[in-house]
Amino acid sequence: MASMRDIKRRRSSIASTQQITKAMKLVSTVKLQKTKARAERSKPYFDKMYDTVTSMLAKSGTIEHPYLKPQDSPKKAVILITSNRGLAGGYNSNVIKAVTGSKLDQKDIVLYSVGHKGREQLLRKGYQEAKDYSEVIENPVFQDAQEICRDVLSAYASGEVGEIYLAYTYFKNTVVHEPKLLKLLPVEISEADVEAAKANMMMNFEPEAEEALDVIIPKYMTSIIYGALVESVASENGARMQAMDSATSNAEEMISKLTLQYNRARQGSITQELTEIIAGAEALE
Repeated sequence: MASMRDIKRRRSSIASTQQITKAMKLVSTVKLQKTKARAERSKPYFDKMYDTVTSMLAKSGTIEHPYLKPQDSPKKAVILITSNRGLAGGYNSNVIKAVTGSKLDQKDIVLYSVGHKGREQLLRKGYQEAKDYSEVIENPVFQDAQEICRDVLSAYASGEVGEIYLAYTYFKNTVVHEPKLLKLLPVEISEADVEAAKANMMMNFEPEAEEALDVIIPKYMTSIIYGALVESVASENGARMQAMDSATSNAEEMISKLTLQYNRARQGSITQELTEIIAGAEALE
């Protein structure tokens, strides 16, 4: 059985850790309120952008454009969005599993990394990297998404990569965050969209389709990437808040158990001393 001194030291250590986790929970809660509001404000626009572009392309018929035609390259660009810090439960590992558990072949994946945690783990597993944007995740702005979009679209148009994917965490609500692997290019059009397009008028472009798509596709890509950055930051803070709340509760339980052990050990020590005093007194008599 541990001595009273060992129990006291361990209880003090856990109490110190609890203070840290409690402070981190409060910080994450404040950050979550800001990022949650930002994500909820932007979500309708980015969701509608994706649906609109998909519907528009379904009605466009066959258009020859560098951003739409399939590329011969087997390489697949994956924009991977994770965090720069840990202590966020399964937030980072879930996004990594979305990539490693997909049907994409590891040797064909080229990473465009946002966040140190996912980048480091996948590079250790042997994945290739084209560019690192890890500092972007600290405070993402629209210009950051534009830079990432320019790089991946340039690689796609030049034939360096044949497909573009986005791996991020979808912010559903404060406690539910879903890792997603979304295909951005070529745009996947469902059969239902094609049938609906046939039943309606085809899409007309003004000016020419190629000129319009030169503007629409980068804007579509940038919007989706920026939306993913905003939702990922909100998900990270939500996951960290939950993780720190659980850690604080676990520390409280451990302190209660150690306090009980300490009191029992103290009571046993006092009982032993009293027994020795009584035995000594009886021996003197």
